[in-house]
Amino acid sequence: MERPWLKFYETAVNQSPAIPEKTIYDLFEDAVRLSPKQPALFFFGRKFSYAELARMIDACAAALAGIGVRSGDRVAIILPNLPQFVVAHYAIMKIGAVVVPTNPLYVERELEHQLNDGGAEVAIALDLLHKRIEAVRGKTRLRAVIYTGVQDYLPALLRVLYPLKAKREGRWVSTPSDNGVYRFVNLMKQTFPPIHKKEMQPQDVAMLLYTGGTTGVAKGAVLTHRNLVANVAQLQAWCYGAEIGREVLLSVLPFFHSYGLTTCLHFSLIIRCALVLIPRFDIEMILKAIDKYKVTLFPGVPTMYVAVNNYPQIKKYDLKKIKLCISGAAPLPLEVAKKFEEITAGGRLVEGYGLSECSPVTHANPIFGERREGSIGLPMPLTDARIVDPETGETLAAGRVGELTVRGPQVMQGYWQMPAETAKVLQDGWLFTGDMARMDQDGYFYIVDRKKDMIIAGGFNIYPREIEEVLFKHPKVLEAAVIGVKDRYRGETVKAFVVLREGALASEEELVAFCKKEMAAFKVPKLVEFRKELPKTLIGKVLRRALAEEEKSKTVKVASTAATEVN
Repeated sequence: MERPWLKFYETAVNQSPAIPEKTIYDLFEDAVRLSPKQPALFFFGRKFSYAELARMIDACAAALAGIGVRSGDRVAIILPNLPQFVVAHYAIMKIGAVVVPTNPLYVERELEHQLNDGGAEVAIALDLLHKRIEAVRGKTRLRAVIYTGVQDYLPALLRVLYPLKAKREGRWVSTPSDNGVYRFVNLMKQTFPPIHKKEMQPQDVAMLLYTGGTTGVAKGAVLTHRNLVANVAQLQAWCYGAEIGREVLLSVLPFFHSYGLTTCLHFSLIIRCALVLIPRFDIEMILKAIDKYKVTLFPGVPTMYVAVNNYPQIKKYDLKKIKLCISGAAPLPLEVAKKFEEITAGGRLVEGYGLSECSPVTHANPIFGERREGSIGLPMPLTDARIVDPETGETLAAGRVGELTVRGPQVMQGYWQMPAETAKVLQDGWLFTGDMARMDQDGYFYIVDRKKDMIIAGGFNIYPREIEEVLFKHPKVLEAAVIGVKDRYRGETVKAFVVLREGALASEEELVAFCKKEMAAFKVPKLVEFRKELPKTLIGKVLRRALAEEEKSKTVKVASTAATEVN
């Protein structure tokens, strides 16, 4: 199909980028060789140059080898965005082992599943998680756990003050010495025989990136070095306004998530920029960091930009150095993007799309060209995308809604040790994303919703995202989430959960009336519940599933009460 894409895309992006025949660790070595004195990390005022970071990685790799980690072993990293995550990540790759990023918010059941499924024998973990990890350790293959803390690489004064503050808050954990338990800082000080980089090939496995996937329980997406290198090369072609060696990238997206891993940690290597590490999202902390370090690149999620836009003292901070931002994980309302661009005096904010199975980025709106409201944009260079009928697999014409499928060098090899699940989503090189979408005549793609989130009410297919986008247009609405709830007559009906802007007042009737003007009657929410906040993942993605579980539990309680009364 002919796609009259924008001139910028044809000249700057559609000239397919050459994918380096290298590993991720090779890219790190290139950055060290070319920019040894340049800042690689900023962490609460402490600066690490690329050369200093390389020395730390060498020491960590030697230590890991010294306690028995070998090529091909899986090593879990259970940390927020700390320097130790970066050091461990590249050290594991240097010795040819496989990285298993793990969410530090996981409860015991989730930790046990992921550690067992990935077969990790060593974990590098936050010391505050000590009790949780030790509770499941005996049920896993873990033979060694290396604990570290936020305080370990803070500047000297903050390092002294941190334990005092943490103890007052009841969070400080002093890790006991035990068989197979180590402190990260102590291991780094020991003398181990230096090791040489393991010769790896681009097609070798780099990591198991766990995801809910398109169906079922968490699965490990098997990503090779080539998958990861390809995606950062694609991003570099897309973000062609980024200047090598001159950018400062805000890293608040967690590295254990595919989005933060690629758009922050790995992307920084190919453009040799400095990362400003932020362990958790705190709006004041974020604004101070942007101002202090003159941040130019800020990948994020819509809730982060909404928080910036609505911060009461926003004029206290200089955000005018920001040049490029890609928003993902959730729909980006155009009003949010426009206001953010006003605040940053022209910094560009566009919506993109990806999934862990694709390393993760597959689509994005043009940064300096035309962005289309509600669109995830155009496919990345070297990426094919199409819309297919979910029942027949037939490719659908422009404008038709079907399942989005993608093909490209960033697509995973499959799910770890799950051939049946892999066969469901990977067919002839095409990944079936599980997202319902459409493509317009110019090749721009629009996510309609997750296939599993679709509401079927009275025989009509209803997509929550469409209703959420309408609610976002209401001037009093800050956040919104829509789910289907059981209904005796329609099968399901539409329920909206709404967070209002500070100081705003609105009624259910007002929002329903607003929706009636914007969409067909069968899509209009029949129920509206006002909340102070919505449940979210660590990167700020609203958890519709959690809301649905709440509704389900309410139904069970009502039924149980009714049965008790009858008896």
